[in-house]
Amino acid sequence: MAILTFLSILVPWFLSSIVFPFNPEFYNNLNLPNFTPPNIIFAIVWSIVYILIALSIYLILKQNKGNKSYLFSILTNYIFNQSFSLFFFYFQNLTLTLYTIFLLLASTIYFIKETKKISNTSFYLLIFYLLWVIFATILFTTIYFTN
Repeated sequence: MAILTFLSILVPWFLSSIVFPFNPEFYNNLNLPNFTPPNIIFAIVWSIVYILIALSIYLILKQNKGNKSYLFSILTNYIFNQSFSLFFFYFQNLTLTLYTIFLLLASTIYFIKETKKISNTSFYLLIFYLLWVIFATILFTTIYFTN
């Protein structure tokens, strides 16, 4: 039962990558900064991030410690996280994607702050996510201004 619960938390985080997959033709035609990682790194890192997010959420929900503010922080972060692929790969709209990445960063900080109030272990599982979103924000902002 624990594995099914964990998977039910994990799988939705991959939804946008399935519905709005990476578009190499669009992406490789952009002016990319020299610190852009190879494409495969994105798939690997996001997979790790989503597993850590799901584990963090699972640990809190397993203890029945999630409150309304915490659940709202998850939902908000999830929406902005999933919206990135929609605006970037599907609509190919750099302006909407720029707004989304900054909202994702803000909602990630909010999500992490709410998590810290409940569980240090779950909080520490999200640090890599925050660092990756900061990097993604810097990367995408650079892409935006060079295209």
